Amino acid sequence: MAAAALRFGKYGYDGASIRDIAGDAGVDAALVYRYFGSKEALFASVATDPAIFDPLLEVPLDEVAAWVCDFITSGPPDEEIPHPVLSVLRSSSREEALRHFRDKVAEVFSRDFAERLEGPDAALRAELLAAWLLGTSLMRNAFRTPALDAASDTALYTHLRAGIARLVQPEQRSCTCSCDCPCGL
Repeated sequence: MAAAALRFGKYGYDGASIRDIAGDAGVDAALVYRYFGSKEALFASVATDPAIFDPLLEVPLDEVAAWVCDFITSGPPDEEIPHPVLSVLRSSSREEALRHFRDKVAEVFSRDFAERLEGPDAALRAELLAAWLLGTSLMRNAFRTPALDAASDTALYTHLRAGIARLVQPEQRSCTCSCDCPCGL
């Protein structure tokens, strides 16, 4: 699976072959076909591997912000295991890849994690957490945008913790802004 994740992450679905993946893993291509049946099934297994998010479903809610920050700041280097979104982005011409990833995000965040949240809009808040987690991680670790790449872990923690805590455990407060909006600030 690691060889497939690396190959799909670097070259996308169309640029990766079962033969190359098998060679990277040190096995015969027939063995890959035996266990996965097809390139598409192997890609689906890699693109929807939930293990990367398993801890999120177990960590106490008051520790989710720290877990997200740790995920962003200490994720695997691109050379070892590419960012999970890279495989999908580099294969974006394949609707199947997008569907698998969307289904996995919906399962882990919109359903499983949202069930742990109290208060209104739990599914929306869970998906916002997913967007923040994946987007920030992707921009910092894969795209290496200037400000995020240069930011210290402490700076990221400072800016991310408050927002993540608000998504996970929203406080019931009245809006203090002057726009009469339902923002709850």
